[in-house]
Amino acid sequence: MYRNGHLGAALLVYAPLGGALLAGGFEAAALVGGGVMLALAGLPDVDHRIPFVEHRGCTHSVAFALLVGAVLGGAGVALGLESEGGNPAALGAFGFVLGTLAVVTHLLADVVTPKGITPFWPVSDVHYTLSLTRADNVVANYVLLTAGVAVTAGVLLVAGS
Repeated sequence: MYRNGHLGAALLVYAPLGGALLAGGFEAAALVGGGVMLALAGLPDVDHRIPFVEHRGCTHSVAFALLVGAVLGGAGVALGLESEGGNPAALGAFGFVLGTLAVVTHLLADVVTPKGITPFWPVSDVHYTLSLTRADNVVANYVLLTAGVAVTAGVLLVAGS
């Protein structure tokens, strides 16, 4: 998918977690989490700008998702240690979940395209595709974006009240 499709997928996947955070009274965490998901929605496509790295190769894998999760988890722990009253374990876990979820969401959006993904690299070269729509399909990308915005708005209306 393209940028709009990945943003929509990020909103769709994050909406239940964001809604649970809102309902639990963690408004700041819900907002930050949504921002992180949107900011990282396109991260796996960094492979376009790295020489000798195949597109939809290592950056489109569960291993990369776990790596990004570990980096954000470490940042969360560090933030928790530096902030007065912070909870390093909770912030670390939240960072890990957000980083991993952002990349996995990107993979879910790309598996619907004919090019598909090889999510278990380097353990397995098995390739997966649902081949539902081309990545450059403008309508599909905007449908995904619209669905993400609509679900997020619905969650905000329900959980925010």
